[in-house]
Amino acid sequence: MAAPTAYSLIATDLDGTLLRGDDTLSDRSLAALARAGRAGARHLVVTGRPAPRVRALLDDLGSTGLAVCGQGAQVYDAGTDRLLWSVTLDRELAETALGKIEAEVGEVYAAVDQDGADGLTLIEPGYLMPHPTLPAVRVERRRELWDRPISKVLLRHPELSDDELAAAARAVVGSLATVTMSGPGTVELQPCGVTKATGLALAAGELGVGPERTIAFGDMPNDIPMFDWAAHGVAMADAHPELKAVADEVTTSNEDDGVAVVLERLFGGAGVPGPRVAQYAPKTLSMEP
Repeated sequence: MAAPTAYSLIATDLDGTLLRGDDTLSDRSLAALARAGRAGARHLVVTGRPAPRVRALLDDLGSTGLAVCGQGAQVYDAGTDRLLWSVTLDRELAETALGKIEAEVGEVYAAVDQDGADGLTLIEPGYLMPHPTLPAVRVERRRELWDRPISKVLLRHPELSDDELAAAARAVVGSLATVTMSGPGTVELQPCGVTKATGLALAAGELGVGPERTIAFGDMPNDIPMFDWAAHGVAMADAHPELKAVADEVTTSNEDDGVAVVLERLFGGAGVPGPRVAQYAPKTLSMEP
């Protein structure tokens, strides 16, 4: 059955967009996505989280299809639990980029997401995870971050704001990497030219859907390429000003089920009252590198 609207692909960011601040997914959002699915629309998660950190959520959604992870560096197939496509960030280039950034702004704290469907998140001393519910392995020295192939580097500065750190990084990194800002306390380096749009385009192609049939939801500047690619971009009420500036529409906040508000308008159905939420608890991963 064809979707009754112009959109047959729904691309959603997770943190600050589909998920609430406590990493929960509301009944209302689940119901809206299910209703859109029954109408023939496909839901595609497009997130900065690496593939191992989205498995439990995809289970909650009942998804056995594709997901775009790692800021577009990975296309993950939940049905077979494998990566269909991935690109790594050259570790020598990452070290060079990090050195240039520290020469400009002083010491930063770094973490990496390892490549692969079972890759770990490694954090050096001083780095604080922006999402404390997500598992990470602390290493003793920075050089241990580069022991295995990585998909991206995450950066935090003890004093600079995310906007200031991202701007400084872009000014010195050049073509060594792509600099993104994906959430509070989350400035990232990823392979040059890789964005959420590149991953979304690959996954949409696998599904046989083009940009003209895609609606995208997000909240941070890393969602701008996705909005540029999709026919319609919807920013959350508390989204970063840079994203709101290019959005086609602004909905309510993630805490107020902003994704569901738009989907209910497009695919019908009333909001689910009350504060009940479906708890999302990430699966426990091995803490051994």
